[in-house]
Amino acid sequence: MNKSIIYFILLAVMTFMACDPVVDRETISGAITVDQLDVSATLVTVDGKRANKVIVVNHSPVLSNWECGVLSSSKQTDTVLLFKQGLNEIEFTGLNADGTKITKTLTVDVEEMSFSVPPEYAMLFGEGEKEWTWKSDLSWGLAGYLGTVEPGWWWQPGSERGEQDAPGETIGASLVFSIKKAALTKLRNNGTEETGRFTLDMTKIKLMEDEKTVWAKGELNTIGTTVLCPYFLNSDPIEMVSTYDIIKLTEDELILAYSPAGTKAWGDCYFWVFVPKK
Repeated sequence: MNKSIIYFILLAVMTFMACDPVVDRETISGAITVDQLDVSATLVTVDGKRANKVIVVNHSPVLSNWECGVLSSSKQTDTVLLFKQGLNEIEFTGLNADGTKITKTLTVDVEEMSFSVPPEYAMLFGEGEKEWTWKSDLSWGLAGYLGTVEPGWWWQPGSERGEQDAPGETIGASLVFSIKKAALTKLRNNGTEETGRFTLDMTKIKLMEDEKTVWAKGELNTIGTTVLCPYFLNSDPIEMVSTYDIIKLTEDELILAYSPAGTKAWGDCYFWVFVPKK
């Protein structure tokens, strides 16, 4: 082959490789606005009625985060269980390619709770939000692990002892459980507050020493905050507690307990007793 032709071909290849590829940089680095969002939330129907599962869909060029009350999802398309009859807010947050976020709230109206949910959630947050405070008398103290179901060996009203370790979290302080983002807010009696999240696991059942009677009906886990005066004092150093056994949970009373891992029956166990704030 003629050398001049070979040189021409090599030169053409090198020139092509040196060129920048054609890229729509505005599309990659740009951002869409809330008005440009194409998202939807549609309830599943059962026997012609709008049930408590929602199908969420994002057709927009943004990453997804769906807050559907207690549960959340980061999928573009998903089906999520709802925990409340009536109006439910579905909050969508999209992450643009440039790092900015846009948020849109959709509302759905559940006619019927066709899909089962743990009833304990509704007991905690009522119609959507519920405030709990210390029981006026028997509220915080020590008793036997797997043996008793409330403070008994010693106890204090409103966690008076706790003022030394948790200022503002004694009498007059409260906890607010909310269906929105499964939020738990601690309202101290000194005017400060702290918000995190909570989860329930009603499969974490514990039996009493007779191995027949239920002692704990589930587990409450707190993230980013805790219950009032969240300390196990019988340890060195004092232990801050974030996961609690649920001894009792009704619309009128919440009893929590904690013992360190490895505690034997009738070993040291702390109890917290709360009632709805009037």
